[in-house]
Amino acid sequence: MIKKVLTEKINKKEIVVGVVGLGYVGLPLAVEKAKAGFKTIGFDMQDHKVDKVNAGINYIGDVVDSDLSEMVKTNMLSATKDFSFIKEVDFVAICVPTPLDKHQQPDISYVVNSSRDIAKYLSKNTMVVLESTTYPGTTEELIKPILEEGSGMECGKDFYLGFSPERVDPGNLVYKTKNTPKVVGAIGKDATETIAAMYRAVLESDVHVVSSPAVAEMEKILENTYRNINIGMINELAILCNKMDINIWEVIEAAKTKPYGFTAFYPGPGLGGHCIPLDPYYLSWKAREFGFHTSMIESSMMINDRMPEYCVERISKILNKDKKSINDSNILILGVAYKQDIDDYRESPALYIIDILKEYKANIHFYDPFVSEYKHKGKIHTGENELTAELIEKMDIVVVTAAHTYVDYELVQKHAKAIFDTKNAMKHIEQRDNIELL
Repeated sequence: MIKKVLTEKINKKEIVVGVVGLGYVGLPLAVEKAKAGFKTIGFDMQDHKVDKVNAGINYIGDVVDSDLSEMVKTNMLSATKDFSFIKEVDFVAICVPTPLDKHQQPDISYVVNSSRDIAKYLSKNTMVVLESTTYPGTTEELIKPILEEGSGMECGKDFYLGFSPERVDPGNLVYKTKNTPKVVGAIGKDATETIAAMYRAVLESDVHVVSSPAVAEMEKILENTYRNINIGMINELAILCNKMDINIWEVIEAAKTKPYGFTAFYPGPGLGGHCIPLDPYYLSWKAREFGFHTSMIESSMMINDRMPEYCVERISKILNKDKKSINDSNILILGVAYKQDIDDYRESPALYIIDILKEYKANIHFYDPFVSEYKHKGKIHTGENELTAELIEKMDIVVVTAAHTYVDYELVQKHAKAIFDTKNAMKHIEQRDNIELL
């Protein structure tokens, strides 16, 4: 019986773990599995990630450098491009990207390709768990047939399959992989209990079991769609408040004093990261299969997607006050990361603001203490090495698009001709004659 075999291995820490995809989700998970006493093999097709892991060199902010190097040094963690090593593992976590294509449709090619690679070498008595965010039904409708056909084995009889959504919040100083509660849904009761036991053996947090992979998949979509809708609402209110000459940030602070029935969300230049801007598209795409139109969700998506354009409109109006146009203006973008104090710029709204400004022939400079350069649309863009008074004084406007802690905002205020603060990062600056808020 699979459950008995795997449970004994879990209790004796004899499980060999495989983590497919060594990015923001996969590497922290691999390190935690290794730290918990399970020999772990990381799989990735990118040479630089494999080489860095095997050299004990960390490249993910949420991983402690010494933890990674220690796990590699003690042979508890290694990395490879060779998927034939899948035959040596008892537990496989798929942590690959699930982006959107150019038509805003789900791109599940990474999941499909990884599943095919795993199927070739899948052994009996193995747990396979998808952690990548996706649409409800992916695990059972897509991955299960691929694994069964490619391995010649039967799910539930020869191997277990489940879904456990990643919950990674880059830069969060409190909640990391180890202490964030986990949700697990698998095909069959035994599979669910065994996979949950595996996570409990690694994590300090609670493991919440649900009845199926589809429930777990929808749960993850709910988490991020909830945030998308509420951010869309507050962004729309921010636009209205600007027209009414009301400070939306002050409104939110006042609303926060209510001890029940209100959760604060904040406006911004748009949505970034690996989940919130993408997940609602996965749900709306899947909903069309059932002839269902997710009107509220799609409305919030439209509002949030338009925020970079709205920010450019505001920049234009601010410049116009000094009788300047965007064309040939010198503009400093302060922060290209999608959130404060991290180096992750995936789907960052700052990049889209830059794109639009460049279309209008602006001269763009950027400074980000966490991102010295970024790759966007196949090109490398290099930032300023230092935020100086001389640099700021040369700019026609400074646009704050990430509320990084390690920025001298007093220096910015003192030397900038005009400032558009989309994140209320300069809220503690008393002199505000040259500052406009989103």
